[in-house]
Amino acid sequence: MANDSASLLQRAQAGDRQALEALLEVHQAEVYRFGMKMCRDPEDAKDVLQETLLAMARGVREFRGTSSVSTWLYSIARSFCIKKRRRRVHAPAHEESLDSDAEVEARSIAAPGQRADDALAGKQVEAALESAIRGLDPKYREVLVLRDIEGLSAAEVAEVLGIAVPAVKSRLHRARAAVRNSILPVLNIPVDAPAAPGICPDAVALFSHHLEDDLSANVCAEMEKHLAQCPRCSAECDSLKRTLGLCKVSGKNVQVPADLQLSIKVALKQFLSENGETD
Repeated sequence: MANDSASLLQRAQAGDRQALEALLEVHQAEVYRFGMKMCRDPEDAKDVLQETLLAMARGVREFRGTSSVSTWLYSIARSFCIKKRRRRVHAPAHEESLDSDAEVEARSIAAPGQRADDALAGKQVEAALESAIRGLDPKYREVLVLRDIEGLSAAEVAEVLGIAVPAVKSRLHRARAAVRNSILPVLNIPVDAPAAPGICPDAVALFSHHLEDDLSANVCAEMEKHLAQCPRCSAECDSLKRTLGLCKVSGKNVQVPADLQLSIKVALKQFLSENGETD
C-alpha cells in the first residue's frame, strides 16, 4: 500500500483527479476507524472522515512528504476529533458501541466447527476490550489506538500528537496496563499461579517496555530467566500479549458505509468543480 499511496500522491499533486480520488479511497478506512475509536460516536466519525479527506484534497499539492500520508491524515483527523470533543460538552455519559446490533450479532454466530460457547466467549472478550478502550482518558486512548491498533511507530505517534517519543511511550505503557487489567477477567488466563521465590518484578510493565526496545540486553536476560521459573509472571506477560493481539485486530472489520463513501465523492466533486478542476 505504501508504494501505491506514494504513486497516487505524486499523480494527485500533479493534478490527476482520478489519482486523488483513489488516494482518498485507499486511506478512508483507516481514518474512519480512527474517528470511530476516538470520537466514540458514529455520526461524529462520519463527519471527521469527510472533513479529513476534504482537507487532504485541499492541501495535497502543498504536502511535502516529510511524513507518511497516513501520519498526515491522522494528524488532521485528530484535530477534527478534538473539535468534536470540545463541542460535545453536554455529551451523555453512556456511549454506544461502535458496532451496530447487526454487526455484533453477525460476529457472534459460530463459524463452521466452532462451538456456540466459544463464539459467546469471543463476543464477551471483544465487548470487554471495546469497553476498556472506551474507558481510557483520550490522551491515553489516542496513543493506544495509533500504536497498537493502527500500527504506527512510537516516532510516528509522537509526530501525530506533537509530543516527544518518551511521552508517547509513558502514556502507552499506562494505557496497555489499564486495558489489560480491565479485560483480564475474560481472558481465561490464570494469574494466580505460584510465584517464584523472592520478589517479582512488574512483569507487565517490563514486557511493555521490552516491546518498545527500552530494555537493555542484561535486563532482558534477567527477565527471561525469571519468567522461566515464575508461572505467575509468565501468565501476566501472556495476558498482555493476548491483549495487544486483540488490539491489533480491533476494528479492522469496520467498513466505511456506502452512503458515506457516496457523500464523500459528491463533496469532492463539488470541491474540485468550485476550484476549476474537471475530469
